[in-house]
Amino acid sequence: MDTFLVVGLGNIGAEYANTRHNMGFMVLDAWAKASNIVFKSDRYGSIAETSFKGRRFFLLKPSTYMNLSGKAVRYWMNALKLPLENLIVISDDINIPFGTLRMRKNGSAGGHNGLTNITEMLGSQDYARIRVGIGNDFSRGGQIDFVLCELSDDQQKGMPEICERVISGIKAFATVGPDRAMNTVNTKPKPSPSAS
Repeated sequence: MDTFLVVGLGNIGAEYANTRHNMGFMVLDAWAKASNIVFKSDRYGSIAETSFKGRRFFLLKPSTYMNLSGKAVRYWMNALKLPLENLIVISDDINIPFGTLRMRKNGSAGGHNGLTNITEMLGSQDYARIRVGIGNDFSRGGQIDFVLCELSDDQQKGMPEICERVISGIKAFATVGPDRAMNTVNTKPKPSPSAS
């Protein structure tokens, strides 16, 4: 059975639970809930296991805090004896609008501390990632406050659909391959109905 490690980036602790920087955790929590599985505390994080169409997925929420995420990723990649192409990392991204998704087979960290640390610890940037747009509605110097701020009510309402699209994208990545999965994921989200 083909095995994949899916890492959702975030910070542990109730004060970070619904913050923009915790997109990765939110997606994995939604996946666990939909699959009726529970996370167990383990080495460097919480881990859960599920399967889909003959593929096994280990879902990992690192407990190392964002800037040291690579420690957890490297440990679990070695423990599961997985090649880099079977790793998928979910992160937030201020460079794309809220709710827009970008799947890539590899690439730079784009200034994201979690991805930077993973790349350093793995010694490679040749791993897949799905970046979930959180927008950049902050003034100069306000980036840290912005990413550690809670989602607005409207944004929280949009999260189930965003999570669903990310999860479908990862399942497609594992079953039909990265290229076809990217075609599906990297489309613009449907505009939400206006309030008027």
